[in-house]
Amino acid sequence: MTNEQTNTGNPRVDYEYRRRKSAEEMKYQVVSFVLMILLTLIAFGAVAADLSKWFTIPVILLMAVVQVIFQLYYFMHMSHKGHEAPQLFLFSGAFVGFLTLLTFFTIIWW
Repeated sequence: MTNEQTNTGNPRVDYEYRRRKSAEEMKYQVVSFVLMILLTLIAFGAVAADLSKWFTIPVILLMAVVQVIFQLYYFMHMSHKGHEAPQLFLFSGAFVGFLTLLTFFTIIWW
């Protein structure tokens, strides 16, 4: 979804455009919120079902990663145009953090 701005000089047209864009954005917010609640319930269900920990832990981690993506792209508006620099810094920091953890795990296990 792009964050396009139009200024036609006609207040009625500009108001309708903003209203339509706001409604569309709210729809995305509500859908992602419902999906996050569903993912949380799936993770709780995996724990409550008393399944093997070798199945439960990856499921919970997968649900957490998906929820982080929803948080970033819909609730923090990273899907909008103009947020390329914050995305670069955020993903660079996540990459460095992942490499740091990988390095420490490698040092400890070998």
